[in-house]
Amino acid sequence: MNNDNAPTDTGATVRTHRDGPVLRLTIDRPGRRNALSHTMIDELVAALSDAATDDGVRVIHIRGAGDDFCSGVDWVSTNTNTNGERPRTGDLVRRIPHTAHRVIELVHTIHLPVVCTVRGWAAGMGCNLAIAADFTLADSDAVFWEPFLPRGFSPDTGATWLLPRLIGLTRAKRMLLLGEKVGAADAADWGLIHRATEPAELDRRTDELLARLAAAPTVAFGLTKQAIHRNQHTGLTDAMDNELYGLELACRTKDFKEGLAAFQQRRPAQFQGR
Repeated sequence: MNNDNAPTDTGATVRTHRDGPVLRLTIDRPGRRNALSHTMIDELVAALSDAATDDGVRVIHIRGAGDDFCSGVDWVSTNTNTNGERPRTGDLVRRIPHTAHRVIELVHTIHLPVVCTVRGWAAGMGCNLAIAADFTLADSDAVFWEPFLPRGFSPDTGATWLLPRLIGLTRAKRMLLLGEKVGAADAADWGLIHRATEPAELDRRTDELLARLAAAPTVAFGLTKQAIHRNQHTGLTDAMDNELYGLELACRTKDFKEGLAAFQQRRPAQFQGR
């Protein structure tokens, strides 16, 4: 994985930077509120896919450059081809599952903790990216918005799956059918995000959480994350079976042995993510 990607698409890019065990991804198009182009979506897919097989990465941090997190997909750029023409019929069905949808799937399923830091707008796919993460921290001025119906089209990138599970049907309908904007304080109160905080505290609280997750037993975290998601769709017996398979794997890790040793020696565990 290359650090500090060279800008593409007239300066729009997703910058990657390794900070020890933390992989930092910065959506960098502040002049368009970090709206995602084709190229930027492809860069997110590539960065997340690489991280999934990189044993040195223990936590992923996604943020936006400038004053906003991400205002969604740039529909002007993504609905014209290289010749300036509209894509052929069926283009969305053919392309989106491998691009924008793949980003949300990777964030949701990757066996690593994913943290988003949100300032300003998190709209459309930007909103869904933030709520698909394991932990999202937002400053008190941030706004979460699903602007699909107000613009005349239906939701995508997992909005109709994520929102009802996180905040219930009634609130999901307020966001999706009425297009209501949700401030950071309400988003945290509803369970849409992990925490809302004052702008001056946002970076510090994010770094504290990243450090905590980077020091966690990475394999056990990934197995637990997988079980939580799978067990939303099963009965109790199947859920316990899923837990059992995860436990069998977790008990074979070095971090498991370290955890037991630390407990016996009454000291903090020093997990290595292996």
